[in-house]
Amino acid sequence: MIIFPAVDIKSGKCVMLKQGKADLCTVFYDDPTNAAFMWKEKGSKYLHVVDLDGAFNGRPCNIDKIYEIKKRTGMFVQVGGGIRDKYTIESILDKGIDRVILGSAALNNLELTKWAANEFGGKIAVSIDTVDDKVAYNGWTSVSSTDKLDLIKKLTSIGVKTFIYTDVSKDGMMKGPDIKGIEQIKNSFDVCIIASGGVSTMEDITNLKNIGASGAIIGKALYNGSINLEKALEVI
Repeated sequence: MIIFPAVDIKSGKCVMLKQGKADLCTVFYDDPTNAAFMWKEKGSKYLHVVDLDGAFNGRPCNIDKIYEIKKRTGMFVQVGGGIRDKYTIESILDKGIDRVILGSAALNNLELTKWAANEFGGKIAVSIDTVDDKVAYNGWTSVSSTDKLDLIKKLTSIGVKTFIYTDVSKDGMMKGPDIKGIEQIKNSFDVCIIASGGVSTMEDITNLKNIGASGAIIGKALYNGSINLEKALEVI
């Protein structure tokens, strides 16, 4: 299992939102590159970076800052937020980013997702963000009528093998991840699941490891010290 410290970028700064709401925003670092270096120094080789402005606006807005993080740290960087066409996917991967995360595009454009999954394989992941088991999109500002399992079934049939799963109600709330939902997906499909949202204790990390999660994205709990990264890395 891999731990991905989260670096969420809004207006060029490293921030954290509660339940994806832009008006519930805490700034942790004015320069997100400093956050990236901090996690590298504590032993992480991986980062989960989200362009929040991109997610809300439908196009990458902080991509130069993300390229800077990748170039200066040399870490494995997976990126999501506003990536919704072939050109953007290709250009981001050409810049050395290790994995592109599709969200709204996977819900609304299966042909694009199929092309990406077949063209780039493991460099493509899909973010499944849910509200009451229905898939949210556009930076979680809208909720579709699509059930999470129905969408995952469609996506696995066209070649997607890696998913990032978030129960929106748990994001930034420090109340634990949706273990039941992750187990449901693991029991239904042969895919890699990276858990996101609510991971706040060492017990959460152990539980995710025990159910076979491929990774855990941790944000607020690392920034406020609830989880010690070095100890978490030892656990996994």
